[in-house]
Amino acid sequence: MHSEHDWTTTPITAELLRGALDLEHTERGVLPHRLPARARRQIPDDQLAMAESQPSGVRLVFRTRATAIELDVVATKRAYVGAPPRPDGVFELLVDGRLARRAGVTDGDVLTIDMTAGTAETRPGPVQTMRFTGLSGDEKDVEIWLPHDETTQLVALRTNAPIRTAPPDGRKVWLHHGSSISHGSNATAPTGTWPAVAAALGKVELVNLSFGGGALLDPFTARTIRDTPADLISLKIGINVVNADLMRLRAFGPAVHGFLDTIREGHPTAPLLVASPIYCPIHENTPGPCAPDVSAMREGRVRFMSTGDPAQTAAGKLTLTVIRDELTRIVRQRTATDPNLHYLNGLDLYGKTDHAEWPLLDELHPGPATHQHIGECFAHLAFGDSGPFALQHR
Repeated sequence: MHSEHDWTTTPITAELLRGALDLEHTERGVLPHRLPARARRQIPDDQLAMAESQPSGVRLVFRTRATAIELDVVATKRAYVGAPPRPDGVFELLVDGRLARRAGVTDGDVLTIDMTAGTAETRPGPVQTMRFTGLSGDEKDVEIWLPHDETTQLVALRTNAPIRTAPPDGRKVWLHHGSSISHGSNATAPTGTWPAVAAALGKVELVNLSFGGGALLDPFTARTIRDTPADLISLKIGINVVNADLMRLRAFGPAVHGFLDTIREGHPTAPLLVASPIYCPIHENTPGPCAPDVSAMREGRVRFMSTGDPAQTAAGKLTLTVIRDELTRIVRQRTATDPNLHYLNGLDLYGKTDHAEWPLLDELHPGPATHQHIGECFAHLAFGDSGPFALQHR
């Protein structure tokens, strides 16, 4: 038997991490990133910088006989002025692919954000330790999924038996890019985000390059996808472009073409699935920008609203309905020369009838049960027998 006091400290290196594209060395440890340094240098706003550092889909993976594991971390807690406190991020321990433990830390750096004033400030906090004990002494594959919505510096990994890098298991790599919904907003655990649900059902290795507020057809994101090894690629495009009121129809179409062209430079024949937005009543026929509902925040509720004018769609302003039509047109046009390009209507993942059963919690983001539903639908439509990822991933 291993004593829980005979600890071995193992350096946290890129070889132990899945789902991260870069590992930044900080004063206290290492910080996983989902965009590489060259892309991060081009990020124009703090929102995307925060989102890409939140480790959605990132996990430590290793093989060991250890019965106890300790992980020292510095978590960044977010506090929104006027909003109720956020729950702590969740770490999930999987043993041989099955959920064995959940844990979290209650303190860390605190980032206070004032959405109405557009300001943010950080207060440094302490290193905290999580401990998973009582595990079997058998040789096992261990995964520690990091909180999908909480920036987490990794300080130290200790076990009471040596660890080694898990060998490749032969699964195909599925790279997905999307908005806060794909990032996992309002999911309660990292394996509960809809892409994690879909990846488990599809038996693929997930790389989640989804960024809350940051799916904006940025060229540096397209170059990152181009340069990242992947067997299957999906893109969920549209909601953030409307939220941010970023561009009009004239710019949107060429931007989508350019995004796809760049990805095809690195993945010329990989199955590539373009998914349009899920149902979201505030933006179906009303352009952005999207804004927090100040009156709801005064009541302690988080709610978003659209501030655009539906009449402006005639002048090229974007709504979800307009975007679905445009994406359908673009994919249909391109498939004449790209037979591995596919389209998925987001309404088939979550439509009007789904909204009646599982309303969006804050008018914008799905809750935990809806993440499960979307993940199951995507797995069926993409990885199922007649889906675009069916033959390639088995």
